[in-house]
Amino acid sequence: MQRIRLRYTKRGRLRFTSHRDFQRAFERALRRAEVPMAYSAGFTPHPKVSYANAAPTGTGSEAEYLEIALTAPRDPDQLRELLDESLPDGLDITDAVESRTSGLADRLTASVWELRLDGVEPAQAQRAADLFRAADKVEVQRRTKNGMRTFDAREAVVSLEAITDSEVITHDTDRPTDKPCAILRLVVRHVTPAVRPDDVLSGLRAVADLAPPVPAAVTRLAQGLFDEETGTVTDPLAPDREAVTAASPTAAVPAAATAPVPEGPR
Repeated sequence: MQRIRLRYTKRGRLRFTSHRDFQRAFERALRRAEVPMAYSAGFTPHPKVSYANAAPTGTGSEAEYLEIALTAPRDPDQLRELLDESLPDGLDITDAVESRTSGLADRLTASVWELRLDGVEPAQAQRAADLFRAADKVEVQRRTKNGMRTFDAREAVVSLEAITDSEVITHDTDRPTDKPCAILRLVVRHVTPAVRPDDVLSGLRAVADLAPPVPAAVTRLAQGLFDEETGTVTDPLAPDREAVTAASPTAAVPAAATAPVPEGPR
């Protein structure tokens, strides 16, 4: 049985796709691409697809990951192209590698997020970010199935900075473009309870009274293992590429040191 790990995106209006909606769209793409999927046992067999740490509904992403199990070997690059052609624009398969190591989910320990705050001056956003980072604790509340829960949003945040337009990686055409507009870059560890970008926005409101007039446009740029020495989020597929390279040096692509820079929207 061959296992392939895929990286995919949620762009533009497709950021509103729920995880269940994506599952249905992806299973249809598997059928259209005639992928020889392995299936679970039992009365209602399902294709063997493992999803890892999906982004919340309403947020865009350049770095979602899943793994599929096949009954017959396929070339990862050709498989990526077939699946990408079978999915709607915005749900794009951007990378594929044969699984040669264990623990993909264990390598997703941090995320890089980009928060677009329309109607907010960059200087105002930077001041709010400075106050957030300077705080020892920033308590926020989130409604759960068991009621309201209070937790610290500060501890999980590794970095939070306002960036310039030249540093912006993604441009969401669904968002207004009139100035002012502030862009925040956020690196957050995956902890329990999970600290989401909207929790950080709640924290900015609490410490600096920062309240954008329209909802923030949030995009995950990368997720992977957090490197304590460099402060970067590394590419979670790199160990698999390295294993492929070691097995067949002339047939593999060299691994990137960090998570690859996302492509622009199609």
